Amino acid sequence: MKTQENTKKLCEFIHNKVCDNSLNNDSLVQIIELCGDYLNLKTISNYAKENELSYNGVKNNRTIKELFGAKFVIDND
Repeated sequence: MKTQENTKKLCEFIHNKVCDNSLNNDSLVQIIELCGDYLNLKTISNYAKENELSYNGVKNNRTIKELFGAKFVIDND
């Protein structure tokens, strides 16, 4: 429950800072990159290459999320 509250507060904070011009596009990209690092976010192809796995093996056996019209593997365990 606390995680959901914190997520909502963080989203509201970012929204408010974008609306009052305290965050710009570069700031948002930095936030996305930071989140990607924490998630160990990689495209399916890159993940497969880095781990010497097949594309289909990764696609069918890993957590996949679609973001911005592209599919990514989340592997932060």
